[in-house]
Amino acid sequence: MDEIIEKLKEIGLNEYQSKVYTALLKKFPATGYEISKLAAIPQSRTYDTLKVLETMHIVIPSNTKPVTYTPIRPKELTKRYKRKLDSTINFLEKKLPDLKEDSYTEPVLTISGAAKIYDKLTEIVKNARDNIFVALWSHDFKYLETYLLDAYNRGLDIKIVKYDKFICNFGTVFEHSTISLLDHYKNDKFIFLTADNNEGIFGITKPAKNSLPAVTWTKNTEIVFLIKAFSVFSMYLVDIENNFPEQLRYFYGAGLKKLRDKILH
Repeated sequence: MDEIIEKLKEIGLNEYQSKVYTALLKKFPATGYEISKLAAIPQSRTYDTLKVLETMHIVIPSNTKPVTYTPIRPKELTKRYKRKLDSTINFLEKKLPDLKEDSYTEPVLTISGAAKIYDKLTEIVKNARDNIFVALWSHDFKYLETYLLDAYNRGLDIKIVKYDKFICNFGTVFEHSTISLLDHYKNDKFIFLTADNNEGIFGITKPAKNSLPAVTWTKNTEIVFLIKAFSVFSMYLVDIENNFPEQLRYFYGAGLKKLRDKILH
């Protein structure tokens, strides 16, 4: 019963109103005195509460003496408040964005700790509606595989860059070579993930040293574009490597050494 009272309070009734309504559901029609006993609240507060509930059209008084009260059906109450809440939420969805300043930009936030990082990654994948682009290691794929597969089965376009060898039987998969393009990060495990072009996350999920994993999360569309661009260009490189291995070796040497020296040294 306490849980029902709390839920009624969540939709807008106060504690006395919730207790009077639930008491009436147990026995109706009932007088104010009877309701006071059933609800275990002072008789004076019972009559005040009944007047308010009558105004709210939640209880119906009789034309008899003494006056008795009958509650509206629970389905009518929940239906009425559902309409009210839906109307309020629709209004806020339309009007709240108008309050943003023209200069408002989406925040860029750091998330630290493995549990919090995976909670956010899971949330992003579950909420995605159109596409997911992700570049990751098996370390993270093991955790996200079920959620990514579910997204794929919901009809999302899933494109994955594999930084190491793991089995993935869904989506479009690009297996990255063992060439380390950024030596500084060669022992770290990192992830780049975007969803629907409007949310992204990137960072180190498993540091090589004993430091705390940390990623950056944002809905800033410009930064989300850059995160996705990193994954897309990785896909370009993987596909070119797979289709023109001899030509690349001829022009750039083993492991693209000449290209790496040209850019990084």
